[in-house]
Amino acid sequence: MKAETKSPHSILDKYTALLDISCRLNSEKNFDQLLKLIADEATKHVDAERATIFILDKSKGELWAKVALGVSDTIRFDARLGIAGAVLIAAKPLVVEDAYKSPLFYPSIDSITGYHTRNILSVPLRTPKHEIIGVFQVLNKKEGKFTTEDEHFVQALANQAAIALENTQAFTELSTRQQELIEENQSLRKEVEERFTSKSILGTSPKINEIRSLIERTAETSVSVLITGENGTGKELSARALHYMSSRRSKPFVAVNCAALPEALVESELFGIEKGVATGVERRVGRIESANGGTLFLDEIGDLSLTAQAKLLRVLQEREVEWVGGRRPVPVDVRLAAATNKDLKEEIRQNRFRQDLFFRLNVIYIRMPALREIRTDIPLLATHFLRKYAKEMGREIHGFSQEAVKTLATYYWPGNVRELENEVKRAVVLAMGREIQASDLSETIREERLAEPETEESAGASGDKQSLKDRVTTLEIQMIRDAMSQTENDRRRASKILGLSHQGLINKLKRYGLEE
Repeated sequence: MKAETKSPHSILDKYTALLDISCRLNSEKNFDQLLKLIADEATKHVDAERATIFILDKSKGELWAKVALGVSDTIRFDARLGIAGAVLIAAKPLVVEDAYKSPLFYPSIDSITGYHTRNILSVPLRTPKHEIIGVFQVLNKKEGKFTTEDEHFVQALANQAAIALENTQAFTELSTRQQELIEENQSLRKEVEERFTSKSILGTSPKINEIRSLIERTAETSVSVLITGENGTGKELSARALHYMSSRRSKPFVAVNCAALPEALVESELFGIEKGVATGVERRVGRIESANGGTLFLDEIGDLSLTAQAKLLRVLQEREVEWVGGRRPVPVDVRLAAATNKDLKEEIRQNRFRQDLFFRLNVIYIRMPALREIRTDIPLLATHFLRKYAKEMGREIHGFSQEAVKTLATYYWPGNVRELENEVKRAVVLAMGREIQASDLSETIREERLAEPETEESAGASGDKQSLKDRVTTLEIQMIRDAMSQTENDRRRASKILGLSHQGLINKLKRYGLEE
């Protein structure tokens, strides 16, 4: 049926109102309120009793109306049914003057709502990309029939409504996703904070207990910390524990391996660089500034150049960073944790490290012991790694045989905890049974075992197999290896630890084939 027409004055009033409605639609971000606003304005300007906005649920093939004037319940039905379904399929407006005489009318909705529909003006909700996202209906013209101007007005309003609804839905989805990400981030942060605490430093030996205690007592301060120890002893783990147990835990923890930075890029990477300092150079924030409010961990700090050391010292003294090519310093608030496997005092004597920087760093000193110094903790650490990798790989492995534990406990471990972790991971892959056997361990671990501390009982049992001289030799080799590893193969320092002359140590290294 063709709708009736109205006067030009009436048309002007409606389209003036449409401009005002469009502004209000664009400012409304609440989806439910937006639906209500559209329905309310439609009924008012076409003089109808009720308006309903049906949204298409593509996944279920249904139309649903959460907001309809005078209706509190959500209406949901097959998208192929009723006048709304016909409009959706044809993608064209439709005016029905007598609903109950139309074969398209779906009376079940009236049964649900208790409302009696007389006539209907129904138009598709079409986006600018010509996608139909629903149907807009106004019901029961209060006087007479729906006019052509009513139809044009409702269609124009529907076009504006489709844009606003699409934007609002996207905004709502983004807000929901943002909230999910915030909650996920909080959960992950909590997980990280729980993972990196003093309890994450495993062990029951006195040396490990002392390190945990020191971290707990100093975490809440902002003083610099110097952490030393061989590679693989857990220096970064201790630095992370200091950070995540402090009030800075919600701010960044930025780790930088100074040895891995190319000499030409050290200063720009650490301190930042301004655009245009050299051809093709873009502005880049330095790692120190990136850690603002949090903790900066400088691993292998002994490898920094003297120039970079001087600039780092200024950062610690002045609490500000000077960019390469920058015109003014940038204030920063960072806690510095530095780590090295070098003897910095020896580096100072060799004029490779600044003494004043050393004193700035060495406020709190933590020395991570080599694994061979805490042999009693090896079974505990090995079991921890076993559980971790057995779970990751889905292996039913529950422990180590006694012989495997003894083999692990008597190996030299030049790679420390990192080497132990990799060895256990390998064993989890290769083990055939529910228990790791000594035969599952690598050949190096099995063959390069150190002398085992002997009780009187074990000494008596094996006395006929190994003479006193042989056992002393084995112990001497073990002590020399320990001293050389502890001093990073510095023979002069190792000889002092062993109470030998420098030449005496050289002779023993040659005798036992330990020169390399």
